[in-house]
Amino acid sequence: MSKGFIQIILLIFGAIIQGMAMAQFLFPHNIPSGGGAGIAILLHHFLHLPLGFSLWLSNAVFLIFALNFFGLTWTLKTIFAVALTAITVNFITDAFLFYHIHIFADIVLGGIFYGIGVGILIRVGASSGGMVIPALMIARFRNWHPGTVILWINGLIFLFTSVAIDFKIILFAFVCQMISTRVIDFIYFIHIPRPLYSSILWRKK
Repeated sequence: MSKGFIQIILLIFGAIIQGMAMAQFLFPHNIPSGGGAGIAILLHHFLHLPLGFSLWLSNAVFLIFALNFFGLTWTLKTIFAVALTAITVNFITDAFLFYHIHIFADIVLGGIFYGIGVGILIRVGASSGGMVIPALMIARFRNWHPGTVILWINGLIFLFTSVAIDFKIILFAFVCQMISTRVIDFIYFIHIPRPLYSSILWRKK
């Protein structure tokens, strides 16, 4: 199995996991998983746009900057990841009706799964879009942990979202971010040893 094929599978898996975390655990409580999601929730709240479309729209501007900074391959991977995440969000919100037992359980599970999705996307050379793009720029320039940078950038958007919708959102969003950014940093810095390939002797004709 080629390295490129494995990266595509992981890219798809990361985007779907990220979209599932948003649609199933976070968006039902208006909790933004990140800055881009916070903007999407605001667009949905004020303009009544579909959440999936709002999520895609909120990422469009940042992808323009990503092209110059990260290159074409990274940008195309991110566009694909954002599109698949938006499709997943729309599919889950339209096709399923979930009953949420406790908001804090949803925050913890949403933070964990969202962190897994974003961490996988970063490891395969992509991004979840939104504020992750400027956060990665700052993290690469300053050699900081990307999850920590994401937390501080998103905090400003969480504050605005909480003022516009519900002040409790900022508390819930920060708890979610504290969980997800730790998961992102864990996946980003974990050492994955190269597999040991057994040599195959071919008989010469």
